[in-house]
Amino acid sequence: MKLLIADDEPAVRALVHVTLEGDDYEILEAADGLEALEVARDESPSLVLLDIMMPRLDGLEVCRQLKSDPDTSDIVVVMLTAQAQDRDRDQGLAAGADDYFTKPFSPLALLNMVERVRQTQSQAG
Repeated sequence: MKLLIADDEPAVRALVHVTLEGDDYEILEAADGLEALEVARDESPSLVLLDIMMPRLDGLEVCRQLKSDPDTSDIVVVMLTAQAQDRDRDQGLAAGADDYFTKPFSPLALLNMVERVRQTQSQAG
């Protein structure tokens, strides 16, 4: 399964990468919102782990654009962010996010969520 980690903090991308590597995942990375949008459109990942607060384009706008484009609307988008208020979660889900994870996150919980996405997609495909 191909997935995209979009976060402007290299340490967060590294942690997520290490958490998921070695489990049959092809992991792509983006350091800002515009790059995330470009990579998602070019590579068609099954899943995007998307930070909200990023330079050039925030994660909410990236999510809205991905979900409104027929070519990328099937990509599962999970917000992975420090924005932990209920209103932040509501905004993420309103933008089209399929799930919402807050930082700091449990690597095991993240791995379990990614596994659920993979199982759901293998059953659907």
